[in-house]
Amino acid sequence: MNPRYCFTVFTPAYNRAPTLPRVYESLKAQTFRDFEWLIVDDGSTDNTPELVEKWRAEANFPIRYFYQPNQGKPAAFNRGVREAAGELFLTLDSDDSCFPHALSRLKYYWEDIPAQQRAQFSAVTALCRDQNGRLSGKKFPRDVTDSDSVEMYLKGRMTGEKWGFQRTDALREFPFPVIPNQKFVPESIVWMALSRKYRTRFVNEVLRIYNIRDGASDHLSYLRKDVLWGRAFFYKFVLNDFLGWVLKAPLGMFRSAVQFSRYSFDLGKDPISQLKELNSFLARVLVCSSLPVGFVMCLRDRRFLRDTAPT
Repeated sequence: MNPRYCFTVFTPAYNRAPTLPRVYESLKAQTFRDFEWLIVDDGSTDNTPELVEKWRAEANFPIRYFYQPNQGKPAAFNRGVREAAGELFLTLDSDDSCFPHALSRLKYYWEDIPAQQRAQFSAVTALCRDQNGRLSGKKFPRDVTDSDSVEMYLKGRMTGEKWGFQRTDALREFPFPVIPNQKFVPESIVWMALSRKYRTRFVNEVLRIYNIRDGASDHLSYLRKDVLWGRAFFYKFVLNDFLGWVLKAPLGMFRSAVQFSRYSFDLGKDPISQLKELNSFLARVLVCSSLPVGFVMCLRDRRFLRDTAPT
């Protein structure tokens, strides 16, 4: 279908009425106006619907709101992609914000890709900083780097929070995996799947403000059982689907094996169970070599949970 807007700004929400105004105020301030705001409410029980209705009555940009029973972000994301009327799909989470020039700069970088090459690209990805002004992760190798998520991740060139859009039509080719009874799957699975067909332009410009909580709270949320499952699922995906990178990025593949083992131990899986989830002999060898490191990291996670447990 023909897009009606340049951008669909997508926000999944679940009981985020206290933080959603950050997104709304960011969009009100945008210097580039060819966008819609699409909210998928994933079963909120707070006053999110009333808040959105108030904004719809006063905003000078289109706001579309969809409510669904709580299914988790993967299902909400896929719903957003299906409903999107923009050419470019940009996720702005319900507790974050962006700079007034963010959409304008993202459009500039997209149009700066030569027209004859643009069909080979699906995305532009920029930098983030936290609410205290600290850069999240490290910069890309060059101010403008044309690559893909697999290369950037496995070669250690992309760390911390990053932010950008994907072409909506490309996302419809590679939907989020929706796993029964699992509400968390890392977005990186989608970005790496897209890398099989499309490239990304990575740019060293900070455009999003990623709001962090205190370190203990962030780490505790990182160790929730559903998050542990999703992270183990992601690293299994890397080991099973991108093993061809083992010679080009051996450290990146080893890191993935360590993290797969760590999160699997966190979930109570013994080494034999871990190896059964892998599709190749080489992947099993990688995980066997990583088991001691993964187990030590698991012990550290358990100690943290024990030390922070309520008394």
